[in-house]
Amino acid sequence: MDINSVVNVLKSDYITQGPRISEFEESLAEYCDSKYAVCFNSGTSALHASYYALGIRGGDEVITSPITFVATSNAALYLDAHPVFTDVEKSTGNMDVSLVEEKITSKTKLIVPVHYSGNPVDLKNLSEIAVDHNLCMVEDAAHALGASYDGKFIGNSGYSEMSIFSFHPVKHITTGEGGMVLTDNKDYYDKLVMFRSHGVTKDNLQGEPDGDWYYEMQLLGFNYRITDIQAALGLSQLLKLPSFVERRRSIAERYDTAFKGNEFFKTIPRSSYGLSSYHLYPILINSEYRDRKREIFSKLRLEGLGVQVHYIPVYLQPYYQNLGYRRGSCPVAEDFYQCEISIPMYPALSDSDVDYVISKVFKVFHNL
Repeated sequence: MDINSVVNVLKSDYITQGPRISEFEESLAEYCDSKYAVCFNSGTSALHASYYALGIRGGDEVITSPITFVATSNAALYLDAHPVFTDVEKSTGNMDVSLVEEKITSKTKLIVPVHYSGNPVDLKNLSEIAVDHNLCMVEDAAHALGASYDGKFIGNSGYSEMSIFSFHPVKHITTGEGGMVLTDNKDYYDKLVMFRSHGVTKDNLQGEPDGDWYYEMQLLGFNYRITDIQAALGLSQLLKLPSFVERRRSIAERYDTAFKGNEFFKTIPRSSYGLSSYHLYPILINSEYRDRKREIFSKLRLEGLGVQVHYIPVYLQPYYQNLGYRRGSCPVAEDFYQCEISIPMYPALSDSDVDYVISKVFKVFHNL
């Protein structure tokens, strides 16, 4: 199905800027029950565009989590804004909502929660903080397509101005590379559409048209467009999203059962206010084994497990250190990094694959 969808576009009149893009946007908006959706060529450009549409500019502060990929905060730097990192919950790696308010200053304009591993942040309480301080909120939902909060899909929680998704190959659905912004606000939608295409538009013109060819550049945008080829793949993948998420949850349940109460590591508890879509399945090594993380990681790899670590706290990166960010500013996040390893989690894992992962994880720890 995926291959045929792409081939059909290659045989059509449009390779890019054609009908598949709007079809993909409309389909995902309908799935999440959002009014508007705008495709981008990556989740990073979707973040950049969403911050721009909200008016984030030089000197503004953007509060976010350090347990994320660097793109979440980099998108603020692109606009000469200042990322402010708040610490995370020890058990989940999600933003600790109780610590956010103390980070707010007169320069704060935006809060960006990250639904780490697909597990929803406490949006209701975070939204109340944003409203009380007249701040906007963008959900970095790159991990959370198909997740839900308070009975609604992430992408239309009703608590934020915008949500962004990523369609990198390791995400729930893929377009090769790609991203999407969902919003219920028409003004934001219009800015997003222009921003992804050089700031150029043929609508709401400021001058008198010279003819049917006339267009205007009304803002300084970028070429962040996605192609019809990618959108066709996204449409095909979207049809399989429910089964993909169901399978991820099934795998997580098998892991939860197998790992319950073990002496070596903990797993992330299930949310009391939402359903994870399990982009990742992190294990958190107990303190007595933490100084052997490198050894554990290497041995898991030698056993054939494609493990990874998510993430090095963003502000520990050399670029951020050179900007003046300092180690120790989010101690729980740093501790989380020291004990986190992500084990295989993707829909194509068979039950026997899952059993293999479980047995090899225990083998490595028992042999320490």
